[in-house]
Amino acid sequence: MFAVHLMAFYFSKLKEDQIKKVDRFLYHMRLSDETLLDIMTRFQTEMQRGLGKDSNPTASVKMLPTFVKAIPDGSENGEFLSLDLGGSKFRVSKAQVSEEGKQHVQMESQFYPTPNEIIRGNGSELFEYVADCLADFMKTKGLTHKKLPLGLTFSFPCRQTKLEEGILLSWTKKFKARGVQGTDVVSCLNKALKNHQDLDVDILALVNDTVGTMMTCAYDDPFCEVGVIIGTGTNACYMEDMSHIDLVEGDEGRMCINTEWGAFGDDGALEDIRTEFDRDLDLGSLNPGKQLFEKMISGLYLGELVRLILLKMAKAGLLFGGKKSSSLHTKGAIETRHVAAMEKYKEGLANTREILTDLGLEPSEADCVAVQHVCTIVSFRSANLCAAALAAILTRLRENKKLVRLRTTVGVDGTLYKIHPQYPKRLHKVVRRLVPNCDVRFLLSQSGSTMGAAMVTAVASRVQAQRKQIDKALALFQLTREQLVGMQDKMRVELEYGLKRDTHLLATVKMLPTYVCGMPDGTEKGKFLALDLGGTNFRVLLVKIRSGRRSVRMYHKIFAIPLEIMQGTGEELFDHIVQCIADFLDYMGLKGAQLPLGFTFSFPCRQTSIDKATLIEWTKGFKATDCEGEDMVDMLREAIKRRNEFDLDIVAVVNDTVGTMMTCGYEDPNCEIGLIAGTGSNVCYMEEMRNIEMVEGDQGKMCINTEWGGFGDNGCIDDIRTQYDKEVDEGSLNPGKQRYEKMTSGMYLGEIVRQILIDLTKQGLLFRGQISERLRTRGIFETKFLSQIESDRLALLQVRRILQQLGLDSTCEDSIVVKEVCGAVSRRAAQLCGAGMAAIVEKRRKDQGLEHLKITVGVDGTLYKLHPHFSTILQETVKDLAPRCDVTFLLSEDGSGKGAALITAVAKRLQQAQDN
Repeated sequence: MFAVHLMAFYFSKLKEDQIKKVDRFLYHMRLSDETLLDIMTRFQTEMQRGLGKDSNPTASVKMLPTFVKAIPDGSENGEFLSLDLGGSKFRVSKAQVSEEGKQHVQMESQFYPTPNEIIRGNGSELFEYVADCLADFMKTKGLTHKKLPLGLTFSFPCRQTKLEEGILLSWTKKFKARGVQGTDVVSCLNKALKNHQDLDVDILALVNDTVGTMMTCAYDDPFCEVGVIIGTGTNACYMEDMSHIDLVEGDEGRMCINTEWGAFGDDGALEDIRTEFDRDLDLGSLNPGKQLFEKMISGLYLGELVRLILLKMAKAGLLFGGKKSSSLHTKGAIETRHVAAMEKYKEGLANTREILTDLGLEPSEADCVAVQHVCTIVSFRSANLCAAALAAILTRLRENKKLVRLRTTVGVDGTLYKIHPQYPKRLHKVVRRLVPNCDVRFLLSQSGSTMGAAMVTAVASRVQAQRKQIDKALALFQLTREQLVGMQDKMRVELEYGLKRDTHLLATVKMLPTYVCGMPDGTEKGKFLALDLGGTNFRVLLVKIRSGRRSVRMYHKIFAIPLEIMQGTGEELFDHIVQCIADFLDYMGLKGAQLPLGFTFSFPCRQTSIDKATLIEWTKGFKATDCEGEDMVDMLREAIKRRNEFDLDIVAVVNDTVGTMMTCGYEDPNCEIGLIAGTGSNVCYMEEMRNIEMVEGDQGKMCINTEWGGFGDNGCIDDIRTQYDKEVDEGSLNPGKQRYEKMTSGMYLGEIVRQILIDLTKQGLLFRGQISERLRTRGIFETKFLSQIESDRLALLQVRRILQQLGLDSTCEDSIVVKEVCGAVSRRAAQLCGAGMAAIVEKRRKDQGLEHLKITVGVDGTLYKLHPHFSTILQETVKDLAPRCDVTFLLSEDGSGKGAALITAVAKRLQQAQDN
């Protein structure tokens, strides 16, 4: 028993001594966490340089865009071919991707050798060999005369400008075929395929093996957004935000970046990490000075590194009693498979003895322990370096997503990772230590890069088909210039109809006289009350106007109008309004003061004087009974009498559009048009009295409230109305009415978007084909969301958050489509609005007999103010359709309140002038 303990002690002491000896000799290969964090920071810097347009040419980590923008969503199906060229063997496969209610991929593969004379010979011969192998496979599987999409896994650095094109930058590993560098490898393969007339193959995608690995794993786990290869070579790819990729046009969505991290350090960034053995290995390689990071990590080099270390230790008398064999002097004598065998848990030492004996050496027990530890240090350093670079990528992903904690999956492939007994465990442990704020799952790729190429091709096929369907839906909203000119002409006709006595009743654009016959001239002064009713809120204002300095001061209070009042009786509505006025007068200490009052009433009215307005019809959700056909001023006076607390001098009733024009006219004498682009849409303008047949008199001008929201109610714009417009109209409170407004105003744009999203989801193009209950809910998609989603400053991540608030669980691709839909709907709205405005300014120019017209439009409304692009598109459309009009758009500051007071002040001034 004592002898056993003695032997155990002896062996343990021997092992300890040998490990210490090797540790001293390979001190520089042992990397601390501090060093790894430093390498991680250096790699992050190199990634940033690779992504920058100006810094990319000199960056060692090339960060190549792959044009792979989407990962599998499970709806892919069909037959796909894939080729995998880049390792010791060449593989041709057919993948059957089917739905069947669940994700399923069936692979059939055939391996072909890659002889040295082919991979180091002439480039054209290499691709002819690949085409011959493909033809052989298709013939064997009975696939000739069948058109099939193909994905090519090409595991060498390529610069891509699209998914199906790639310029070879340089050969790596053992490949050295002449005449290929600097050419498009897809073109090379297509040229070779022309020799096989019986093959009908469409190359849809060129993929790096790393990208293929990520795509294969993403099919099983949608959280997978990183791919790593640790095999003959090493590389990584990940999904990067498009806004960070300077080398590619566009900011929307994400794209897979092939880092080509094997070249990290080629610019000298890792010189303090590299050892004499790394330098010796590099000098003896096919590509000295290149792929320096890869040469410290990958399977092609680890065995050789071990050999160089053992040779040096033997020369120093630290191993094998100073004896060396010819095999130990032979390059490539120790391979990575030997390193893996020597590091096996139980049989490792026995394997070490056998391998060293096969190399013509006579190892002692101590030698075997030392050699095994050399292998451990070399492979551990490989895992450490790999972990540092991978940790940098994971940190970037987390920061891109602005997350405190990231949950993600890394797809891994490669012989070193697969066959080495300790490698995966070491890599995972170090990664988790370096990035404790990332929850990382490592997923081994089962079918490797070959299935990945098939998946990229399947996804490209799906995206292509989906894109056609989405484009088809959005094409309905893309108006040609010819269509916009047609809209302008039709609007002009309707304007004329509305002004003429004979056609007025049939006109959809009502052209209502407002009896506002003058603009402010700066002499207005006094205190005025203003009321503003046009939505769910009602405002009462006190407006103080000073003459000379054009100074206006306002005090106001907002009161809610409950739904039961909006849709109750007319008497209840006006009693509520008078109650609000009483509360305001009390609040301001003005009870008993008889002030002139202007009433902004933003609904279609027919006026016979400035203080008489008969309601034609309610809009914007109001439905109070016994009001349509009644004079609104009389109803307000009656309610004041019922209250019997105060008396007010109601001087003017005005539309919010007129108020907007008057407010801006106070600032700019050229302002003769008012535009509201908000919840509703409307325009007013100063018309020549001679053209207004509904009103007596030919002298001067009068403001016309067009009520253009009803344009098209006679069917004249049905050619541009879509199925979505019709669905919104049918679901509204007033079907068949206000058709133009329903295509241009804030109250309806969000609802149009919702209808499109439902249709695209039904077609399986959005939200994985699942229509959530929230999406079925009318009014959920408010127009303010369009403004937020279309904001240029808003990243897709924030778009996804907005959609999540709406109960819509969207992918990155979904978010891009939703943004496109919002853009198409709002752009059309702005263009239609612009076409209508062009009709009005052109009418004013011609009426005045001018070659060129200079005019200002006063504008108000949340859509115009808050939407990031609406105002610009509207202005561009007006400029294009009315080139002889110099139109300035002036934003109104509180048009509906201030405007009512100004109209009252102008009316008082004109009344006094008449009396005098």
